[in-house]
Amino acid sequence: MKRDRIMNRLIPQFGDLHLVGHDDPFITLARSIVNQQVTQKAANLAWGKLLEALPKFTPAAVQKAGAPQLAACGLSKRKTEYILDLADHFKTKKVHANEWGQMDDEAVIAELVQIRGITRWTAEMFLIFNLLRPNVLPLDDPRLIDGISQNYFSGEPVSRSDAREVSANWEPFRTVATWYLWRSLDPVPVK
Repeated sequence: MKRDRIMNRLIPQFGDLHLVGHDDPFITLARSIVNQQVTQKAANLAWGKLLEALPKFTPAAVQKAGAPQLAACGLSKRKTEYILDLADHFKTKKVHANEWGQMDDEAVIAELVQIRGITRWTAEMFLIFNLLRPNVLPLDDPRLIDGISQNYFSGEPVSRSDAREVSANWEPFRTVATWYLWRSLDPVPVK
């Protein structure tokens, strides 16, 4: 707040609200895949059906259910493939979820993007919402860019370079600043 006049104005507006993390890495990543490129309502409906069909949502349960049962929950063929690939990566330990807490951000991202359907953006959201990493700047996130545009540039378009320049004052807490910019656009945090 001392280094950035916009954050000095924004942060007090949200009182006791703060970033809340998600515990289970497999569930966090699966939910991210379900949420891709659909409305929040459609994503919530599909996720609810998945949890109803698989109350213990684990890699083994997903693999046992197979593509037909996942698709019956409203997932596209591609998302079904992505979730099965995610389950395979966890079950066969191609990813090192138990080590992610000690790995640096780029190493976690490099591991996650090897899973079908997981992009750098999804990996960065994972760093923010599961590992609660304090200094993530998700430049591919349209809401971050819009938040910077609205709060720092009076709604004018913002380049990645502009966003990096603005974020220099936020280090080492770029995640925190990103969260407040999201809240400035959508005051109620999505659970």
